[in-house]
Amino acid sequence: MCGIAGAVSFIEDMREDMKIYEKMQHALLRRGPDQRGMVLKRQAALIHTRLAVIDIDGGRQPMSFGRYTIVYNGELYNTEELRRELEGDFGFTTHSDTEVVLKSYIKWGSTCVDRFNGIFALAVWDEEEQRLFLARDRIGVKPLFYYDTGTRLIFASELPSLLEHPLVPHEIDAEGAAELLLMAPGRTMGCGVIRGVKEVKPGWCGYYTAEGTKLWEYWRLRAYELHESFEDTAEHVRELVLDSVRRQLVSDVPVCTFLSGGLDSSLISSVAAAELKKQGRQLTTLSVDYRNNAKYFRSSHFQPDSDPEYIACMAEYLGTDHHNIVLDTADLAKALDDAVEARGLPGMADVDSSMLLFCREIKKYGTVALSGECADEIFGGYPWYRDEDIRMTDGFPWAQSTAYRSRFLCDRYAREIDAGDYVYSAYRRTADYAMKLPDDSPLEYRMREMTQLNFHWFMQTLLDRKDRMSMYSGLEVRVPFCDYRIAEYLYNVPWEYKDYKGREKGLLREAMKEWLPEKVLWRKKSPYPKTHDPVFLDIVTAKLRSVLDSGGRLTELVKREELERLLRHEYNVQWYGQLMNLPQTIAYFLQLNYWLERFDIKLV
Repeated sequence: MCGIAGAVSFIEDMREDMKIYEKMQHALLRRGPDQRGMVLKRQAALIHTRLAVIDIDGGRQPMSFGRYTIVYNGELYNTEELRRELEGDFGFTTHSDTEVVLKSYIKWGSTCVDRFNGIFALAVWDEEEQRLFLARDRIGVKPLFYYDTGTRLIFASELPSLLEHPLVPHEIDAEGAAELLLMAPGRTMGCGVIRGVKEVKPGWCGYYTAEGTKLWEYWRLRAYELHESFEDTAEHVRELVLDSVRRQLVSDVPVCTFLSGGLDSSLISSVAAAELKKQGRQLTTLSVDYRNNAKYFRSSHFQPDSDPEYIACMAEYLGTDHHNIVLDTADLAKALDDAVEARGLPGMADVDSSMLLFCREIKKYGTVALSGECADEIFGGYPWYRDEDIRMTDGFPWAQSTAYRSRFLCDRYAREIDAGDYVYSAYRRTADYAMKLPDDSPLEYRMREMTQLNFHWFMQTLLDRKDRMSMYSGLEVRVPFCDYRIAEYLYNVPWEYKDYKGREKGLLREAMKEWLPEKVLWRKKSPYPKTHDPVFLDIVTAKLRSVLDSGGRLTELVKREELERLLRHEYNVQWYGQLMNLPQTIAYFLQLNYWLERFDIKLV
């Protein structure tokens, strides 16, 4: 796992910008604290920072072979199969997956990505052909941003690195304002928020040549007829999940797992513990809690019970070396700024900062961790999949707040942006993009739309969060449920199967019933834990009041009078998903102010 960056031009000498590249590299050091490297050619600069996980000595980058040079951020889970397939054409000098990725590209060209099972963002420079190949993994676990000046392409894993290049504007226009106030912490796929900055979309790849940038989609969720009984489907799911978790345990450094006591992390921990036990090793598991949560927790529809008793149950059941990380409320608020540094954008407020602090502690126990993200999107775990009224609502089910959000837009952008049309058009494009079959029932038709909406929006927000908050502490987090084979298969499993016994993720529960105690197996879904301490609301309210009183940059973009109403706690509208309401909305505006000032963002 690493950070990558670089620049390519066919009319300028890239070797002259060494100091700029050093700044770009420095901005990625948290992402790759172990090693750094750089290759400068006349037309191309390739920059790398490395978190060493596989082949510590042999996997250094940039890596060159003949006329090709690669910088790569990711992990392949079918490395050995590909290596065996390539051995007839190449010798191998390392056992790193980087060498396998590079030689796969040399043999198969751009179609190499069709063969990869993993998470990745990569760039390969071909000195003879004078072209740069860019690619991103199917699901979008690893990031890759770029800016095309017309004569030069600049790319980086993260926005802060990209912004170190003087040709990248520190500006937002009306589109950027709409993303920040109408969509965030979600983001339109491919949009980098900064004016002119784009992101290679998940499942896309392509070339930058003297003729410009040409990217194309190489993977998407495709609809096909599935003719399997429920029993066969459950067996198929079990095989896929087990294979994915086992593949993702491969590492030359210590591996641990997140353990919340919920279905997804408990399943991953159970499989991981069994695999390590075969090797005579004990799994390390970690969970997060908040000071005073037991005192202030109140059961709700979204969060019916708290995690500790289920965590204790699983740790005892598996016999893991378990560690419970307890976060302080004041630290959550303090880390809001660091979370912006990590994400490169304002994000999910304390939902981000808590993950950042949690990952900082996890890093003390391992360099690689497995986490349960994406099972809800793929297996249909969220309330908006299962509540018929929410499910059939025409719009993003996790953010029915456009009218509320639009109140905050400053007059300048409010005149330019039709808020309702901006959000609804994005929703409609995604829903229409979902591939369906002519014989789909109205329910199956809608569930395909719901899956596609979650894939392109809600899931991307959570993957951004997990990647940036973990890599900020040099921690690699793997997400076994994001195996593209699981996603492809489940897209075509009937909703009747997924909703087995009328329970969220009922199919997954049935398929993996041998791996968990009953208490955890049938526990009602509970989201990522957050603080319930009212002190957090007091702290962020005081901080935002200080920003407004001191003349922060925030009111250039956001209406002051609406912020004042927010500070009087007149609003308590759900901002995003299940976790972002009044305290998180105030904290989001704190993050937005910090972002505007930290990166000196101008409004154009």
